[in-house]
Amino acid sequence: MVSDEFFTEIIGLPVGPPPKGSRHDRRGRARRRRLRRIALAVIVVTVLAAVVLFAIGLFTGRTPSGAQGTRPEQTGVSDYSGTGHGSVVVTIPEGASGTEIAQILEQAGVVATADAFTQAYAANVNAASIQAGTYTLHLGMSAANAVAALLDPASRSEHTLTVPEGSTRDQVKERLVSVGRFSEADVDAAFADARAIGLPEVAGGEVEGWLAPSTYAIATEATATDVVASMVLLTLTRLDRLGVDPADYQQVLIKASIVEHEVVSSAYYGQVARVIENRLADTGGATQGRLQMVSTVLYGLGRTGGIPTSDEILDTNNPYNTYEHAGLPPTPISSPGEAALAAVVSPPEGQWLYFVTVNPETGETLFASTPDEQQTNTERLMVFCEEHEALCSTGAGS
Repeated sequence: MVSDEFFTEIIGLPVGPPPKGSRHDRRGRARRRRLRRIALAVIVVTVLAAVVLFAIGLFTGRTPSGAQGTRPEQTGVSDYSGTGHGSVVVTIPEGASGTEIAQILEQAGVVATADAFTQAYAANVNAASIQAGTYTLHLGMSAANAVAALLDPASRSEHTLTVPEGSTRDQVKERLVSVGRFSEADVDAAFADARAIGLPEVAGGEVEGWLAPSTYAIATEATATDVVASMVLLTLTRLDRLGVDPADYQQVLIKASIVEHEVVSSAYYGQVARVIENRLADTGGATQGRLQMVSTVLYGLGRTGGIPTSDEILDTNNPYNTYEHAGLPPTPISSPGEAALAAVVSPPEGQWLYFVTVNPETGETLFASTPDEQQTNTERLMVFCEEHEALCSTGAGS
């Protein structure tokens, strides 16, 4: 029951016992009853509106005043304390800024607010070295602890392995071991299991050249065999994308691996690839089908740089000595990148049989079709080396 006093407070109606008797009095009492009914309706509508607004606030997280009822900063919590609880997996994309990382962590429930993380990120001098990848973190961590966790390799759900172009199998093995979970025995076993890693028969059981240069995210549960298999698969994918016949896979890899090691600049890959084709076809000419490539000789000697001695050049016991043995070497000498593969698949037209890098500093390389032209180009290299002896400790040319 709503009292007369309540109506008076709401709409200003007078209260007290109404006078009796006159028609005027009766009309006054009727008017007051109508006003009370109107006031009651207004009160009901007002209460219903408040209920609706409160319900909207519960659904959206906003109270009628516009405050976020469930956000930490609205409840006085701008940052959690401690190392958190439970676990959650988050992925930090390549190139993410501190602000973007903050938003990812707030949405995942790792930190209370993005602002707290942004401040902790700015306060940590090492924060800029946080790497892209997948991390296992805790829920409800302090922002400072979240930054520290992202800097801790133990928080990573995977490790990143980069295989540079021109890497040999031994160099890839070193990188696999350096990841921290694979032993040398694990890697050797993976290399030897051709079926498990998907190595095609044309490879002859040898992984050299088949370990595709790229950056790999290695999941925690991955084995050495899994990782090597992904490298072989990527090589197959690249060869197929270039339209290479499966029967020619190995030859293309051998040629591309040589191309990549013979010149400094990829701008010359195509011409070197053409020199290889011309020399292989020149079985009755000046080269007698011999590639005469320094890079292959060094590979057979177990070296990746320098210049072979005269005795090493004449050593017929080295199966990779293309000065003495005609044709291609037995296997690739490293894992070639996509540019070298493409150059071998589609080399430019030309009659070149020789080339020499005349400026090791810039990589400038000259090509020739005759021994005389090659001699002239070589003299340019000799002049350069007289002036820059330190830069000529290694050489490239054929």
